[in-house]
Order: sequence, then C-alpha cells, then structure tokens
Amino acid sequence: MYCITDEQIEYILNDIRRNGVEMEDLQLNLLDHICCIMEQELKETDDFEQFYLKTVRRFYNTELREIEEETINLLTFKNYYAMKKVMLMSGASSVTAFIIGTVFKIMHWPGASILILLAIVTFSLVFLPIIYFLKSREATDNRQKAVVAMACLTGIVFSLGILFTIMHWPGANVLGMSAILLAAFGLLPLYFFTGIRHPETKMNTIMVSILLTGAIGLMFAMVNLRQRIPLAQARMDNYLQAEALLNSLSYGSTAPTDSLSKDIIGTCEAIKSMVLQNAINAPSLPAGKKPMIREASPGDAFYGDGAGVKLVQQLRNAVSRYNAAQTNPSARIPTTYSVLESDPSHLGYDYSNLLLLSSVTQLQLAVVVKEQQLASKG
Repeated sequence: MYCITDEQIEYILNDIRRNGVEMEDLQLNLLDHICCIMEQELKETDDFEQFYLKTVRRFYNTELREIEEETINLLTFKNYYAMKKVMLMSGASSVTAFIIGTVFKIMHWPGASILILLAIVTFSLVFLPIIYFLKSREATDNRQKAVVAMACLTGIVFSLGILFTIMHWPGANVLGMSAILLAAFGLLPLYFFTGIRHPETKMNTIMVSILLTGAIGLMFAMVNLRQRIPLAQARMDNYLQAEALLNSLSYGSTAPTDSLSKDIIGTCEAIKSMVLQNAINAPSLPAGKKPMIREASPGDAFYGDGAGVKLVQQLRNAVSRYNAAQTNPSARIPTTYSVLESDPSHLGYDYSNLLLLSSVTQLQLAVVVKEQQLASKG
C-alpha cells in the first residue's frame, strides 16, 4: 500500500480548490476519496502527479467543479434527479405522441386528436415548467433566470394557443397574440441584451435573435387582427336556424305516415342525439334558451366502425329507398352537398359536429317539405 505524504495531500487539496470546488466539506470528502484510491492503487514506481490526474478524472465528466454544482442542487433541491427523469420522460412522450398523432391524422385513423391533445398538454404543462425549475437553479445570475422564465412562459402560451386553435376552442387568437407579444417584447430583448454582454456568446446571441425575430414575424403574419364573427359561431347559428325552421313546420302534428319517411326522420334524430350528447352532454337541445355548441369533432362514434358511422350508412340506405320509391323526380330528396356524399371511413375528419348537425337537419327539412307537398297535392 502506497503511503501519501503531507506534501502530496496539500498538493491534492490545492488542486481541488483551483478547479472551482469551494465547499470545505466537499473538498475534504473529495480529498479523502482520492487519497484512499491512490493508497490502494498507486505503486511505488508510478509517477504521483500523472496517477493523480488519472484518478481525479473519475469524478467528473467535463470539469471538477460540476461535482459542487450537483451537490448544491441535491442540498437545495431534493427532488432534482426525480424531476430530471420526469422532464426527460415527459419530453420524449410528448414528442412521440405528437409524431404518432400527426401520422394518424394524415392517415385518417381514429385517435389522432387525443394523441395530439395529450402531446401538447404534456409538453406545455409538464415538460416546460420542469425545465424552468431545473434551469433556473443552474442559472448564475438573475438575468439568465429571467430569460429562462420568459422562454418557458412564451412556450407554454404558444403551445396552448396551438391547442386551442386545433380544438376550435374560444380564445385561440388571444393566446396566439399573447405569445407573440411575450416573445417580441419580453423574450427577445432579455435574451439579446443578456447574451451580447459576454464576448464568448455574442455571435450566437445575434444569430439566434435574428432567427427568433423571423419566427415572431411569421407567427404575427398568421394572426387575423380583423374583428369578425367566428366561423364556428356562424355554423352554430346556421344549425339552430335550420332546427327552428324544422320545428316551425310542426311536423310532429302532421308526422309522415309513410314508413320510408319515418325511417329517415328517426335515423336523423338518432344521429343528432349522438352528436349533441357528445357536444353538450344532452341528447337534445334545451328548451327556452340558446345553447352554446363549440365546434369540435362529432365524437368517437363517427370514426372507423363506430355507431355513428353505421347510423349515417343507415340514413344513406333509407334515403336511397325513399328516392327509389318516388316516380316523380321532383319528389326525391336531394343528396348532393350533404353528409350522404361523404366517405363513411372519413366522416369524423370531413365533418365537425356543427356541420354534421346542419347537414342532417337539412335532410329532415327536405323530407318534411316533400311530404307536405305530396299531402297538399293529394
């Protein structure tokens, strides 16, 4: 066993201090570990300094002072490693879910909306906040902490804006504009004036700032600043007007007695009940007040082999039978520009809930009008 001298111990301790380790307890612990290893492995014929340099490299990846940084993180932030694992897992899962969801959306497979929703929510509400907590602990001054905070906040607002746009939720434009303002007047100035102060980061700061300015400009170009009635509001009003017109015809008191007509109207009501149940958690419109129906997917039942797809196919068959029974072409129900022309396998992607409700109600109106015309002639 090699016996380390006091001069060699002093040499090791001074080198530990020169490498940026300032905590006295950590200095002594490192000194003790290094001395134990050298006493066990160093031979009398070996060069002390060369063996020491080889030994100390076992304790770090880049530089020795990173041990102190890790120690401080562990002492002041007890869940550091757990949060780091959660950050990596949430980041990887959100990216994976987003890629798979995008492929599903391109291929018109069910589940695309759920995957994209989970990806954006995980990224914006789990991954980015954890990045802020971890990176703010590593920041050396308040300016760097402010840059990290502003970057994460901008990312969260922007991600939620994308989510609200995809899901047709109200407030998408507000979130998009907020993200642009945060990036333009918060993140960009903070990042630029923080990074340009240091010569080693000056060039990278300028390049990233130019790219960030271009990205902000592209985001701003996509925001519609004109005040207009949202398309979803117009579609909801069109459906409610068609429903009111259908009710005003009072076909309940003069309900068609023809079995083909009753089959069409019954199937239409079943489709509308399924869509409304998914949209407002009720099978029919509430009486006496205007409902708020947000435009979104018609529901899982209208994807693949769902019950909604089967009902639409049943409606298509019922209308075909009805039209085949009419000798007069003018008495037939028009099927062009309606849900009956849609590919059943793409129904959930081609039609939102409001578009599907409007199309089905229009078919009901056509049946009622045709029946009333035939009754008046008879």
